[in-house]
Amino acid sequence: MTVPQLFYFDLRGFGEYIRLLFRDNQIEFEDIRLDHEPKDNRLDHGLEWQELKKSMIFGQMPCLKHDGKEYVQTGAIMRHLARIHGLNGSDEDEATFLDMFFEGVRDTRKEYSRFIYYDSPKREEMLESILPRDLADFEKLMKVHPGEFIIGDKPNYADYILFEELDVYTHLHATILDKYPSLKAFWVKMWQRPNLKAYLEKRKADRVWINAIEKGLD
Repeated sequence: MTVPQLFYFDLRGFGEYIRLLFRDNQIEFEDIRLDHEPKDNRLDHGLEWQELKKSMIFGQMPCLKHDGKEYVQTGAIMRHLARIHGLNGSDEDEATFLDMFFEGVRDTRKEYSRFIYYDSPKREEMLESILPRDLADFEKLMKVHPGEFIIGDKPNYADYILFEELDVYTHLHATILDKYPSLKAFWVKMWQRPNLKAYLEKRKADRVWINAIEKGLD
């Protein structure tokens, strides 16, 4: 069996959820990072990517290649890995709850992306309206199931998107999680996980870009 290859740009973005899942679960993979040369807030101007995208489904990344098969779309890749590696809850109800949480976090990410790339909503609306509304919803959902993670005492696939997005939002405002104790405790817990801590600290020290443009970094 070959080692999975993950193709994405040399920034965090949507590919980071998948990287975190691989690293935390000690799943060997090849982390292929393409140079990004953004222009007009777009990522598709890098010469390396211009050539590679011609051969990829939908011309998109992240892209996971494994055993001669190719998978794209972030959610599809995450759920594929969740089913294979036992990160999808213990039954259909838990799997659906994880899907619901994942999609909710993705909706918030869409608002954040509009702020980053199109300046609409404005920063003030993100910090004073959109994020407080959505973080309050996530805080309630964190209390539905007992345990330190979304469900129980071990991460499932949706925990990685939640953690990454919470971490991104702390770059907008360092104390943004202070009013949401369950989310903050979860974020701190994930930062301390043995298989993630060194990677996260290096990522922070290297100031790996969150987005295709530097806006949004502290």
